[in-house]
Amino acid sequence: MHIEAIKAKYNFKQYACCHLEKPGFIMRLSSLLILLAGLGMIGVPEASFASSSAQKDTSAFDQTIREWSAGDPLVRRETVDYPTDAVAGTIFVSTAERRLYLVLGDGKAMRYGIGVAREGFEWSGTMRISMKREWPDWTPPAEMLQRRPELPRHMAGGPDNPLGARAMYLGSSLYRIHGSNEPETIGEAVSSGCIRMANEDVIDLYERVKIGTVVIVQK
Repeated sequence: MHIEAIKAKYNFKQYACCHLEKPGFIMRLSSLLILLAGLGMIGVPEASFASSSAQKDTSAFDQTIREWSAGDPLVRRETVDYPTDAVAGTIFVSTAERRLYLVLGDGKAMRYGIGVAREGFEWSGTMRISMKREWPDWTPPAEMLQRRPELPRHMAGGPDNPLGARAMYLGSSLYRIHGSNEPETIGEAVSSGCIRMANEDVIDLYERVKIGTVVIVQK
C-alpha cells in the first residue's frame, strides 16, 4: 500500500502533547509506517487503534519502536556513578541537566536523556508513580485546549500518539513521564511540565519501576 494511502487510512496527524510541534516528525512517521507495513500491521482493522491500552497487542508496536529508534543520534542511556542515600528504585529528574536518574544501588544509577518543561512551565517537587500505561490514550486537559483549541479532544494510543509507547503518571497531577514520537526533542526544554523520553528509553524505564516509585524533580 502506498505510504500516503496508509496515512489517509489511519488518519495519521501531527499533534503536540506538552510540547511544541516539530516538522521532523513527518519523516519519522513515514519510516515508522513502512516498518509497520513490513510487520504486517497495516491490515489490522482501524477499530483496533481505538481500543483501550489493556486490550491492545502492543508487542509489534514495541518491536517497531526499538528498530525505528535504534539508529537515532539520541542521548544514550548508560549506567553511571551516582552516590546517594536514596533507596534503589528512586527516580531523580534533573531539569538543569535534562537527565533522569534511576537509582540502582551501590553508588550507581541508570541515566537517561529527557525533554523538560519550557520556560514558564517549570516545576519541582516529590511525587510517586500512581499509574502505568502501555501505549496510553491521550485526553488533553482543559488548560491545554484553551491554549490549543485545534487539538483533538481524545486520541487513542498508538505510534501517532504524542504520549509515545509508555506513560507513568505522577500522583494526582497532570504530569507524566512518557515517551515521544519526536525523539529529536530529547535534551530540549519544550514541554508543558511533563518529562519526555525517547520511546526506547521509556520502555526500558517502565519495565524497571513499579507503582509507588518515588520521583524527585529538581530544578
